[in-house]
Amino acid sequence: MTTDNTPGYEQARDELVSVVAKLEAGGLSLEDSLTLWERGEALARVCDEHLAGARERVETALAAAESEDR
Repeated sequence: MTTDNTPGYEQARDELVSVVAKLEAGGLSLEDSLTLWERGEALARVCDEHLAGARERVETALAAAESEDR
């Protein structure tokens, strides 16, 4: 977990998998389903943010390596 209480990628992904499994299993009240759905959406955004950051780091590293090769 990061210092601002945002879960790391793996933690968010694992919790998202759990949320999806609970939603797919059914048997929840509408309110519980909506609460889980909202949590799942938040976790998906966290995962997207982590992946975007990783993508940026890779692109930066590739650009730096390319400029060193010139």
